[in-house]
Amino acid sequence: MKLFVGLGNPGERYKITRHNVGFMVLDNLIKQSSVEGWDNKFDSFFNKIIINQKSVILLKPLTFMNISGYAVQKVKKFYGIDPNDIVIIHDDIDLELGKIKFKKGGGDGGHNGLKSIIKLIGSEFNRIRIGIGRPEKISVSSYVLNNFREEEVPLLKKIILKSCEGINLLIANEDEECRRLFSKTIV
Repeated sequence: MKLFVGLGNPGERYKITRHNVGFMVLDNLIKQSSVEGWDNKFDSFFNKIIINQKSVILLKPLTFMNISGYAVQKVKKFYGIDPNDIVIIHDDIDLELGKIKFKKGGGDGGHNGLKSIIKLIGSEFNRIRIGIGRPEKISVSSYVLNNFREEEVPLLKKIILKSCEGINLLIANEDEECRRLFSKTIV
């Protein structure tokens, strides 16, 4: 069973911030799957659904970004999920807006959500890194908690759809195909 974790912060205030792109992807995946909403379990919005005849778990930790690892650890332990079957979907300031990368393992890159997860379950999980670009004139923490600008929203919608397409490939164990899909800049 695969576990897909979208990182973000709970609450209306953060709904369309750059830091919440992981939440946005899973919300869209739920919508595409015609599934009714989320359950509140494991300090998270949680859903166990069937996609492509495979059972998968979708998780949006409600613990706030900086302690996301606690929710991930609870689900991993409860279901006995191997780290190779965990995919964390998160924003990445080191990638420009419009780029998505699939990666196995690695460090936290200064991302506090990843730092928390690595501390509690190790670093051998998979990642879908969604580029949000690097800020020019404001601090990183302010930048990631700002909403996407109006002119960025059409590109954001394409990024979310492409990310969902990649998730479907990962569910089908098509990791290399997912890498190829994400190898191009989305325009």
